[in-house]
Amino acid sequence: MPEQSTPLADDPFQGRTPTSHEQMTGLPWDASYADGPAPWDIGQPQPAIVRLASEGGFAGAVLDAGCGTGENALHIASLGLSVLGVDVAETALAIAREKADVRGIEIEFAWADAFHLERLRREFETVLDCGLLHTFNSDERPGYVASLASVTKLGGSLYVLCFRDEGPDTGPHPVREIELRAAFNLSNGWNVIAIEPVRLQTRYHDDGAPAWFARIKRI
Repeated sequence: MPEQSTPLADDPFQGRTPTSHEQMTGLPWDASYADGPAPWDIGQPQPAIVRLASEGGFAGAVLDAGCGTGENALHIASLGLSVLGVDVAETALAIAREKADVRGIEIEFAWADAFHLERLRREFETVLDCGLLHTFNSDERPGYVASLASVTKLGGSLYVLCFRDEGPDTGPHPVREIELRAAFNLSNGWNVIAIEPVRLQTRYHDDGAPAWFARIKRI
């Protein structure tokens, strides 16, 4: 069963270790949704994800890791796929569930720590990371990648959309291609099929920020 949150009265991080970004800001991810849409919450699915879905890129049970208010997950679920969206931001999850109810889309949203996805006790044929990997520093990435491996079926697909370090007006925490390839390699159970430059839409970029879109296989 998906992990359920048990907020502690004096612990805004709900018993988990704060990520490097949270340590830097001193605020939990949930605070990003307290005063209106977060910078990455554009109110619709990312164009790169819509394109991937139209190509039949999603199959079987799908996990959206770091789903936020659910636009990507909801789009995938609207195509008839079984989708679980997880996040540590309770406010975002509440918004996502409300969207699903209003739109009449069957989907599941649950609280989960991205570094301990094995606690879901489930496996997925397709896993999506849209804007989560780039929030972790180099020390955090191995643990996160291992967490992803624990829930991705052998032969399954992982798609990563993250800020790119090339071009003008890059987003925060941009990732180099060499870092992306180093994070997912044959020795830790992954095979990078392709990495292409795309745009990641935000509320503060007119034409999106430079991004990488990676297609990765679990081996």
